[in-house]
Amino acid sequence: MTTTQVEAAPGTTAREPVRIGRFSRGFAWAVVPVYLAAVATHLVLAGRLGNPGPEPLEGTLLWLAFGLLAAVGALLVGKRPGNAVGWILAGSGLLLGLAPAGDYYAAWVMSSRGRPDAIAVLGAWVQSWYWMLLLFLVFAVLPLVFPDGRLPSRRWRLPAGIGAAGAVGLVVLGMLTGTLTGQDVDYRIDNPIGVDGLAGVEEQAAFPFLSALFAVGVLTGVAAVVVRFRRSRGAERQQMKWFLYAVAPLALLPGSDLLPEWVGGVMFGWVILTLPVAIGIAVLRYRLDGIDVVINRTLVYGLLTAIVVGIYVLVVGYLGAALRRDNDLLISLVATGIVAVLFAPLRERLQRAVSRLLYGQRAEPYAALSRLGQRLESTLAPDAVLPTIVSAVREALRLPYAAIRIDDRVAASAGESSGSAVELSLLYQNQPVGELVLGLRPGEDGFSAADRRLLADLARQAGVAVSAVRLTADLQRSRERLVSAREEERRRLRRDLHDGLGAQLAGLTVQTGVLRGLIARDPAAADALVLELRTELRTAITDIRRLVHGLRPPALDELGLIGALQQLAERIGAEEGGVAVAVDVPEDLPALPAAVEVAAYRIVSEALTNVVRHAGARACTVRLSATDDALTVEVTDDGDGLPASSAAGVGLSSMRERAAEMGGDCSVESLPAGGTHVLARLPLPGGS
Repeated sequence: MTTTQVEAAPGTTAREPVRIGRFSRGFAWAVVPVYLAAVATHLVLAGRLGNPGPEPLEGTLLWLAFGLLAAVGALLVGKRPGNAVGWILAGSGLLLGLAPAGDYYAAWVMSSRGRPDAIAVLGAWVQSWYWMLLLFLVFAVLPLVFPDGRLPSRRWRLPAGIGAAGAVGLVVLGMLTGTLTGQDVDYRIDNPIGVDGLAGVEEQAAFPFLSALFAVGVLTGVAAVVVRFRRSRGAERQQMKWFLYAVAPLALLPGSDLLPEWVGGVMFGWVILTLPVAIGIAVLRYRLDGIDVVINRTLVYGLLTAIVVGIYVLVVGYLGAALRRDNDLLISLVATGIVAVLFAPLRERLQRAVSRLLYGQRAEPYAALSRLGQRLESTLAPDAVLPTIVSAVREALRLPYAAIRIDDRVAASAGESSGSAVELSLLYQNQPVGELVLGLRPGEDGFSAADRRLLADLARQAGVAVSAVRLTADLQRSRERLVSAREEERRRLRRDLHDGLGAQLAGLTVQTGVLRGLIARDPAAADALVLELRTELRTAITDIRRLVHGLRPPALDELGLIGALQQLAERIGAEEGGVAVAVDVPEDLPALPAAVEVAAYRIVSEALTNVVRHAGARACTVRLSATDDALTVEVTDDGDGLPASSAAGVGLSSMRERAAEMGGDCSVESLPAGGTHVLARLPLPGGS
């Protein structure tokens, strides 16, 4: 058995936390029984006084609501004794049960005995001031400390203190009232601690001033709720949603005089019944995410009820006026039938509208996918595809920011980045083609399951589009490289022809004129000049062959690809210290396009040059094979492998570029047993 020792905080003893825990548990267990006893006392005394109080339905609603307040408060005190919210709810519930019971007890004592006892005086005295304390706790302190039981920060102490001073002042005024009177019943009892003449002071100066201070406290509580909601994230945001959901009808209080009386009753019943339940769920964090569904359903059925009632009233009014009949059963049946027919389509339309208002298009994932597809179909310019995707995703999920990143570069974005973002990989054929960067909505630290499902579907569609955009961009860059290479080749040919061969031929032309004059005058000098001209002509012919070979190796036209490769292998093998090169080509090698032949010859030539210069090999094999799709070129040697310094050399880059120009690829790697393996794949027309 192990024992854990806990140090007491400075200024306290180790027993104090235990005592506090025992007290909170005892208090929590006592709240509901005390409340029920107070309600029972109230009802018994009301029966004896012949004063039943409010209507049965209204009374039941009130007792149930106050009981919920006390019960939820007791639960929170037991579960979270360090959170002031539970103590506020439990204390408020007890006050709402005990004070009316004390009020009725004082009335019963005065009616039956004619003079009060100590309990009657206490009950009448508490009834004179408890309501002000209750209002301050519920409308100022509760919103100020919800949901963690603490002030948002130290800066809130001053306005909270001002409100508390006003509340304390009003409570003290109530405590010092000279004559104690009943609230729901009629009696008058002298206050033993009352101050005569205080009523005049209340009306003239103290009450308005203290009420203003009290209002500061209430406004501070409202401001605290707004600030907490705007700053909240994750679970705290959901807690604040539950609280606001419960108190939302209070926003209609300023205009309640313009509404029917029953609307005010509905709002009051809503608040007193939902507030304790919502606070309990929020503080205990029980199914916090359910608030979004609750808000959705409340809006849908609240609006549906209002519309149905409106339609019923309009139909009854119109038919009654048209037929000049009032309170007719037939008119009511017709109106009910019309409402029944319209109910289902109305509910469906309202559900879609409310879901779109709250969630964007995530409530209709297939509609969101369809809209994205339609927008992509109508997008003609490739440059507009990525902006269309990010705009559609941002609108569908109501996000502050969305972007697509390709190769660590933001290719398109919509909205303003707030710093908190989630990255989603975009795949095409199981290969990453980019990332979808999504800014989180204010107050959220992640996406819900519904959001993630919709994002997965959108990402699949976006991955295809991003891949197409990348291919289009690659194609455009390839075209630009081809155009640039063609222009560079033309520039080189012009330079070689103009500066080299052209100047050489011009010089020969001048020398032929000199030769003509020397033939008759100095035959020996003319003969020497002829020999010189022949040498220069041979040089010019060599230059012409070099230029032609640069365009297309002549051996390909004279010998074909196989013969040209064999000739190349023989020449390399015949050089001093040459490498034995074997050429392995199938007999049924099909006829190849000229561009493929040139690319294959150049790749083999460059690979053999690297073997001779860098590999230190004794033997090398050149192997060609063809399928319906592509020509495969392999060059394998038994040398030392690929030197690290040659990994990105010009020769290797040249081979890769020649393969890429044909839409293929080329890889160069060292073999485990030694040597280097060059593998190039060149697509053939009609292949995939």
